[in-house]
Amino acid sequence: MNSDKTHIYFVPGLAAGGEIFRNIKFPDNYEIHILEWLIPEKGESLHAYAQRMAANVKEKNSILVGVSFGGVVVQEMNDILKLKKLIIISSVKTKDELPRRIKLASLTKAYKLIPTSLVLSTDDLTKYSIGPKSKKRLSLYQEYLHVRDKQYLDWALEKMITWDRKEKVANVVHLHGEKDIVFPIKNIENCQVIKGGTHIMILNKGREISQRLLEIFEE
Repeated sequence: MNSDKTHIYFVPGLAAGGEIFRNIKFPDNYEIHILEWLIPEKGESLHAYAQRMAANVKEKNSILVGVSFGGVVVQEMNDILKLKKLIIISSVKTKDELPRRIKLASLTKAYKLIPTSLVLSTDDLTKYSIGPKSKKRLSLYQEYLHVRDKQYLDWALEKMITWDRKEKVANVVHLHGEKDIVFPIKNIENCQVIKGGTHIMILNKGREISQRLLEIFEE
């Protein structure tokens, strides 16, 4: 491994593959790694899962970046790793930043009624992931939802909805779109706002996100 390079590890959003980072570009002195989703073990805790994900970060003082549910997972991984920087995109830092509908689903256990076994081949999965309001966005993001294992989907939906972190991770940097409908910005504190950014801005604002990330890396 080239020790002269800064290593950046990305974790994608719920059910998404590494292809969502296709528009993220950095100079040659940065090396990108994608941490693909693992299939959770039966009854596995989020902390235990984060430990398994963290085992794939091979370099000390790496940069860790997570998108949406991936942002939740990287914050749990931060408790295990020694990182140079921790960055989340289109995500939340504590349970208080979750929208009301998700808090309600957690209280009522309504997420247990989501028929993931029936939506693995339909647009409904995309709607659960990014919201139902734009057919164009649904079509764009649907292409990148590759992880359709029922055990993973049931587990990931539950862990996202019931996430109970009370205090934000120190020094986490948060990029968030002003038009995010999954995690509305009105609930988000202490973030760098991306004007016009939606929940899938990692795809359609790749150049701007890349530049923002570079600025954060070099601070």
